[in-house]
Amino acid sequence: MSTSTSVSGKGLLLKADSIAATFRDDVEKTLGNCSHAPKLVGILSTSSSPSRTYAEFTRKQCESLGFKFELKETGAALPNEGLGEGEGVEEAIMEANEDDSVDGVMVYFPIFGPQQDHYLQQLVSPYKDVEGLHVKFHYNLYHNIRFISPSSLSIPTASATGLTGNEAENDIPPPGMVKSILPCTPLAIVKCLEYAGVYNKILPYGDRAYGKTVVVVNRSEVVGRPLAALLSNDGARVFSVDIDSIQEYTKRPSDPDSSRKYHPRHIVRPPPEAYNTLEACLAVADVIVSAVPNATYKISTAWLKDGCVCVNVAAEKNFEKDVRDKASLYIPAVGKVTILMLLRNLLRLQQYKNVSSTAGSPAQ
Repeated sequence: MSTSTSVSGKGLLLKADSIAATFRDDVEKTLGNCSHAPKLVGILSTSSSPSRTYAEFTRKQCESLGFKFELKETGAALPNEGLGEGEGVEEAIMEANEDDSVDGVMVYFPIFGPQQDHYLQQLVSPYKDVEGLHVKFHYNLYHNIRFISPSSLSIPTASATGLTGNEAENDIPPPGMVKSILPCTPLAIVKCLEYAGVYNKILPYGDRAYGKTVVVVNRSEVVGRPLAALLSNDGARVFSVDIDSIQEYTKRPSDPDSSRKYHPRHIVRPPPEAYNTLEACLAVADVIVSAVPNATYKISTAWLKDGCVCVNVAAEKNFEKDVRDKASLYIPAVGKVTILMLLRNLLRLQQYKNVSSTAGSPAQ
């Protein structure tokens, strides 16, 4: 484990490199068993410097591991063409969807803003959505559906079937099924918490976060809300904190006699009155994850519970410099793990094609 302790009595600083290394080995091994290297297409259509930096980071990671990567630039990403922000992005997505040589598509957001960008996220074929942002994957995540038949992505969402963490004995998909794609950043955070020992491997699969209280600061559909759902479906009690409200996520008890067509999944309720402030939630939190995109936002170290685990997801650090005076472990960034989750998703999307082809159902 790559950690450092600069002063006796301070919590551990756990960098993402050592966590990413474990998944890098797994990705390389899986890639070595593929008949051909999967191809990822990145679509850049803005003049945003962070988006271009991320695109180049993606390219380097793909090339270092042996994946094929192609960057398609359109709109304001082509400064000499006189095109506007996002111009041509829809056409680029549809072309990549229809190209049989392409196994995965990612779009560098933000482009237009949350509402229009959400439309673009749904335009990417679920069979090529390496970021797990399509509504079909969000449906599976929020309904605790972990293993699916690839053909279910071609049928109406409400009819999707699969196995939950309550029904499966472990994390190995049954024959003919695959793991549903999860959003990269929330999945990376869960993997970091598993590595840090927050998850108890002795407990049954689907309940390994049982007994943990987690605070997630940010409730976006890209990070905060799906993360709260993932953790609560694994048994944790989660306080989801956003700018205007606090919600409590807990796991719905299994009911083997139920005839409901819906899968057992997390419940969202207003928190008890005693936990209607961030300070009160932090006082009992075993884990705090913050993803607030604001350079001035800081979580007060004084509010933290002694011995907690803190994870910073924002580009701007959301914790104060003395966070390790209270935290037993601090993870300052998860980006290097996130990119490996994206590449794992790419490998699984290629697997979708193979399973669908074997079953005689075309992936499109």
